[in-house]
Amino acid sequence: MANFYLDNKELQLQFDHPLMQRIVALRERDFVEQEHYCYAPQSFDDAIDSYRRVMELAGEVCGEVLAANAESVDREGPRHIGDRVEYAAGTQRNLKAFHEAGLDGLSMPRCFGGLNFPLTAFVMVNEMIARADAGFQNVWGLQDCAETLNEFGSEEQKERYLPMTAEGATWSMALTEPDAGSDLGAVMLKATWSEERGCWLLNGVKRFITNGDGDLSLVLARTEAGSTDARGLSMFLYDKRNGGVKVRRIEHKLGIVGSPTCELVYTDAPAELVGDRRMGLIKYVMSLMNAARLGIGAQSVGTCEAALREAEKYASERYQFGKPISQFTAIGEMLATMRAKTQGVRALLYETARYVEIYKSLAAVGKERTLTAEERQEMKYYNRLADAFTPLVKLFSSEFANELAYDAIQIHGGSGYMKDYPCERIYRDARILSIYEGTSQMQVVAAINGVTKGTFLEEIDRLAAQPYAEELQPELQRANAMYEQVRAMIAHCDQLDQQHKGFKELHARRLVESVGHLLMTYLLLRATTTHAELYRTSAQIYLRLAEAKIAEAATRVMNSTEEDLELYQ
Repeated sequence: MANFYLDNKELQLQFDHPLMQRIVALRERDFVEQEHYCYAPQSFDDAIDSYRRVMELAGEVCGEVLAANAESVDREGPRHIGDRVEYAAGTQRNLKAFHEAGLDGLSMPRCFGGLNFPLTAFVMVNEMIARADAGFQNVWGLQDCAETLNEFGSEEQKERYLPMTAEGATWSMALTEPDAGSDLGAVMLKATWSEERGCWLLNGVKRFITNGDGDLSLVLARTEAGSTDARGLSMFLYDKRNGGVKVRRIEHKLGIVGSPTCELVYTDAPAELVGDRRMGLIKYVMSLMNAARLGIGAQSVGTCEAALREAEKYASERYQFGKPISQFTAIGEMLATMRAKTQGVRALLYETARYVEIYKSLAAVGKERTLTAEERQEMKYYNRLADAFTPLVKLFSSEFANELAYDAIQIHGGSGYMKDYPCERIYRDARILSIYEGTSQMQVVAAINGVTKGTFLEEIDRLAAQPYAEELQPELQRANAMYEQVRAMIAHCDQLDQQHKGFKELHARRLVESVGHLLMTYLLLRATTTHAELYRTSAQIYLRLAEAKIAEAATRVMNSTEEDLELYQ
């Protein structure tokens, strides 16, 4: 039987990370809930054991149910019937299997019917789902919208709506409009207060809404008459049972076919304000988007794993000239590089998830009691890391997913271009990953301040100072040399930008990617120190890849002139 957790040692190792001690302590509040819930853990070891058991169950559902349904869902897709969406039969089976396994509301508090699992576990399930069927991750994985309601909603809203998640309710976040894509400040869906009905009414159109006919939605709408910017936007909760929203159409897409992408028409749709007026985009959507970007990171890493597995399987079974094609150096190099990229970006994903987890948990504790000075400093530290690393992991994971899907088809040759093999579907599914929830270009814009303000460099300093196995010292020296090269690039670009504005923007992607390559090199070397048998080869390969990428970027940055600005402006 296929089990996407048990067959992946890297996932199992995530619960061994030293930060898990802190994460469990924050999540469980010293294990006080054992008195009220029989399934609440009594100790750190008990909590980790619970995580592993549930991940094993999730891995089985992904391997046995989701993966088996993936091709039929891709062929059938959702249907637009009347003003509603009907999922493909395979999607309905997937939802039923997840609910029966008790996996809905995974990270929700126990008082709302959830399991109170950490973000690391939620990300892990999303990765395994995406490995089986990336489109289904957009149906089940949008439960992270419930996290936003749990963080910012009123107690009464949480008590009414969060239990629905554990009962299998699906979610969507309705942000984008025909004239407001990356520029969400241009959202014009109108929200007006109705004295007669005692609620807010939404009117307008939303477009490209993932899982748009979900049971519950978080909706960005304009409450301040006459406003045209982000300060006039608020966040609303919409319950489909109340009516007022019609699905005008389902988009006919290249990939992730099982995930319905909808155009919605709101006509006096009743909704509830979440949090404070005017803070919809500035505070709540920014938090929601960061969570969504981490979700796309998990989806992308799962796609990388799927592409890698398909390529390895085919290369080992396809014989040419009397031997499997995996034994030809050209193919062997491709496979080894695919594995190194997958392991590198997975390390970055879970490092980021742990940063976000600690920051969010401390913020939640801060609502229950006054944080100590040390806790406030800790929260500030992890908040900075979370804000910097989230766009970085979304950038790299989505780009790598596209690269690996491309390579998987190439290794399959002509067969990969046919629908006989899953890599054709994986290739189509991967293309959206570097586009939605902020294009790769937008992730660079979000991450560049982490480069220029030193957030990434401080974290690299911490990684470089950690103990490494003696046999890794040559690789570590090469990584340190790359670090000095990156520091020189950043300083030079800063100097150029002071003389002529525009150099920072021109070289932003080169700087962000150089930092990312360096971080993943150190993370793989650190992993090799404790698990050499799993990571040593990938660490060596990624080091070579990073050296080449950073050298190329340095050549462009260090030789940049005013003429470069004129060429691209």
